[in-house]
Amino acid sequence: MSWLALLDFGSVLIFALTGALVASRAQMDPVGFLFIACLTAMGGGTLRDVLLDRNPVFWIAQPTYIAVACGAAIVVFFTAHLLESRLRTLVWLDSFALAIAVPAGAGVALDLGAPAPIVVLMGMITGCMGGLMRDVVVGDVPVVLKQGELYVSAAFGGALALWVTSTYVATGLPALAAGAGITWILRAGSLAFGWQLPTYRSTPPKS
Repeated sequence: MSWLALLDFGSVLIFALTGALVASRAQMDPVGFLFIACLTAMGGGTLRDVLLDRNPVFWIAQPTYIAVACGAAIVVFFTAHLLESRLRTLVWLDSFALAIAVPAGAGVALDLGAPAPIVVLMGMITGCMGGLMRDVVVGDVPVVLKQGELYVSAAFGGALALWVTSTYVATGLPALAAGAGITWILRAGSLAFGWQLPTYRSTPPKS
């Protein structure tokens, strides 16, 4: 199994766990758990494959991805109540999922010979869109839109790091590791230390 396939499996598993945790906070039934887990786990990768015209889409080519996501949802359905803080667990699990999904998406685009802007965008889409779909469906404010948090910016930084590493240093595992590491460092720093970029402030009109 290739490193990219392993990253896809890892992102599906962890994003499915976050989706199921969101379903638990929304007090959904088992089918709701399965739906939200699968949507979160495979939404970003599906959009990536469609945009890149990668046929068939990864989870259609290998339905094992669906089994992994559903298994994660079932585990969370029976164990979520044991967690001291489901929100804290969700936020940190999501940071790991982002760090895995970004290099997975960027790596696929790179393997297909896509130019730098597409590589970076595919990394961002793969990392961010599943969680965005999850939050919109359950009626939460999408984490990608929360003011001041490094989420999309972390995905951008990680995808860019992967491209730079693969272009000027080494391809394969070193580039994937660089993408994952930069993504997680930026996201974790935002969560733990409040790292953020300046936000827009409108200037009051002059009298």
